[in-house]
Amino acid sequence: MTGFGRGQYSINGYEAVVEMRSLNHRFFDVAMRLPRGLGAYEQAVKDKIRAKVNRGRINVAVTLKSETEHELGLSVDEETARRYKHLLETLIKKLDLPGPVTLEHLLQFSDILTMAEENALPEQAWTCVEKALLLAMDEMNAMRLREGREIINDLRARINSLQEKIESIKTLSAGRSKSEFEKLYKRLCTMVDTKELDRTRLELEVALLADRVDITEECTRFQSHNTIFLEALEDAEPAGRKLNFLLQEMNREANTIGAKANEAQIAHWVVSIKEEVEKLREQIQNIE
Repeated sequence: MTGFGRGQYSINGYEAVVEMRSLNHRFFDVAMRLPRGLGAYEQAVKDKIRAKVNRGRINVAVTLKSETEHELGLSVDEETARRYKHLLETLIKKLDLPGPVTLEHLLQFSDILTMAEENALPEQAWTCVEKALLLAMDEMNAMRLREGREIINDLRARINSLQEKIESIKTLSAGRSKSEFEKLYKRLCTMVDTKELDRTRLELEVALLADRVDITEECTRFQSHNTIFLEALEDAEPAGRKLNFLLQEMNREANTIGAKANEAQIAHWVVSIKEEVEKLREQIQNIE
C-alpha cells in the first residue's frame, strides 16, 4: 500500500527530519538515504521498519542538523585552505588576473572539507533520528491503514459479486446431470442396434459420462474459497499471501467449471468470474 509520513525531533542540540514513502511491492524492500555519519545504523533502521511493515518498497530520507556542524562529522582543514589560498594568490599575481581569492574558489578543492568516519557521530544523534523515524512511520502507516480499509471494501464487493455469479451457475446447472444422462442414453440406444446390448452396462457408462458434466462440487468449493477469503480480510495478521493462494484456487475451479459445462450461458458466467478474479489478484498486490 502507498503512504507518506514525516517525522521531526530535536534533542541535545540535534534536529532530525525523516520522510518515508511506501509503494506497492510484492516483497519487503527498503531504500534509504542516511547522513554519512550514521551509516552504521542502516540495519537498525531496516529492523525498525520491518517491525511495523511486512510488505512494500519503503523509501527513507533522513536529514540531521546540529548546532555545531563539526559534530555531524564535517570539519575544515584550515592549513590546507591557507596553502591553496597562497598558491592561488601567487598564480593571480604571476598571470596578472583580476579579483581576489574567494571562498568559492577554495571550495573547488574537495580536500579542504573532510568527513569523519561513518561511525563518528555520537549515539545521541542516532537517538534523535530514531525518534523522528518512529513518528514518520506512524504517520505513514496511518495513511496506509486508510487506504487498506478502502481496498477491503472493494474486495468484499467483488467477492459478493462472485458469490452471485456462482449462485447463477448453480441455478442454471440444476438437474443438468439427469438431463445429460437422458440425452446420452437416448442417443446411444438409437445408435446401437443389437439385441446383445448389455442394458445395465450401458446405464452405468452413461451415468458416469453424465456425472462428469456435474459442476456442483466445483461450485461448492468456489463458494468455500469465497467464505475463507472474507474471513481472512477480518484477520489482524497480514493475509496477502493467503488471499493470493485462494485466488489461484478460485481460478482453477472456474477453469474446471468452464471445461465441464456444455452450456453457453454458463460459459459466459465463467468468463465474467475469471475477469473478476483477475481484478482481485491485481488489487491484493496492494495489501500485506
